[in-house]
Amino acid sequence: MSWLQRKRLGAFVKNSLWILPVASMVAALICAPLTRGLDHLLRLRFLDFGLQGARAAIGMIAGAMLTFVVFFFSVVLLTVQIASSNLSPRIIARPFQLPVLKVSLSLFVFTFAYGIATLGRLEDQVLQLPVFITLLLSVASIGIFLFVVEHVGKKLRPVSVVTAVAQEGYAVVRNMYPLPWMTASIPELNGSALLKDSAARTIIHKGRPGVIVAFDAEGLTELAERHACVIELVPQVGDFVGAAAPLFRVYFGGSQIRDNELRKSIALGPERTMEQDPAFAFRIIVDIAEKALSPAINDPTTGVLSIDQIQFLLQEVGKRDLTTGVVCDGSGKVRLVYRTPDWGDFVLLSVSEIRQYGASSLQITRRLRAMLEDLISVLPPERIPLLEEQLDLLHASVEQSFPDPRDRRQAEIPDSQGLGGNLTHVPV
Repeated sequence: MSWLQRKRLGAFVKNSLWILPVASMVAALICAPLTRGLDHLLRLRFLDFGLQGARAAIGMIAGAMLTFVVFFFSVVLLTVQIASSNLSPRIIARPFQLPVLKVSLSLFVFTFAYGIATLGRLEDQVLQLPVFITLLLSVASIGIFLFVVEHVGKKLRPVSVVTAVAQEGYAVVRNMYPLPWMTASIPELNGSALLKDSAARTIIHKGRPGVIVAFDAEGLTELAERHACVIELVPQVGDFVGAAAPLFRVYFGGSQIRDNELRKSIALGPERTMEQDPAFAFRIIVDIAEKALSPAINDPTTGVLSIDQIQFLLQEVGKRDLTTGVVCDGSGKVRLVYRTPDWGDFVLLSVSEIRQYGASSLQITRRLRAMLEDLISVLPPERIPLLEEQLDLLHASVEQSFPDPRDRRQAEIPDSQGLGGNLTHVPV
């Protein structure tokens, strides 16, 4: 199985909500005859279920479970719809990937299938153990339902969503940029012009257009080493690739590499993911902040919560070496070249749009200033000029947005909470 096939299979299993419930239905049909056989072996009479009562109870439970599944989905879909309209459409798929959601739905389906299998065998005698198990499963399903509704509701609060996205983004940042600042030993490629001046073979995209969500860096490096060449991945992870767009360039040989070998080393999808795209975590959090700052919602406090997590991510990015994009073989020769976001990309993405959308909000301007000043105080000197530039732009936005000098003075105060987090009093 190729890397691309494994990638697609893994994404299918991760994003599919129905696989585990279907498996639980099969498990229920297997468990039903086993528990009937165990019931005949143990002959548990102390449970003392009557035939008519058992039929009525199991029939009611089986019917209720089917209604339960439909009602469960209605609650989850309604909750997700409300959250996505207030936060960002890019979080719609996240709740359906929650393990607790898949497990709970599997329990409901298992109870339904097991109840039907038990009801079909209640003819002239009561199967005490299967009936007892069905009743236990129904009680467990009710408890799990109440827990899941509460759990999903908490997971879709603004602070929970931005925190979860930031934690995922933090892991991706550490994976994509593994070396701390100034400890990296990234080899020079003698300038990108060296590649451009060489005779290169270009491999174009064939098939449906899409967004690059991941690529097989290890496989591409091994392929280039085996053919003693250099492979360049032209688009960046997160870029949209259209028909006949260039995907790869092969330098210094590699004529025996088949085009499909390279095409099977990248995975395309309908939208960006965070798997190898750390900037997408910033994009989601910034989108949530922008939606909160829109006139329709007007929730600057959610914007402040978003800036909290952006500061957390920017501080981690600023302390890591971002000069990746060059992979070498065991002998130190360059084999793979690809593009990654740099410090300027992260700063611009994190600050510019929030500054523009929140220019008239005291909370946002004060929180942004606090974030920028805090980052300037803890990050390496090489990171500071771009942050100072954003401070100048923030000052210009405040000058334009607050005509009253007293408001301007208040808006210029750095405040870790937006409002109420700074003990410094500026007389007006």
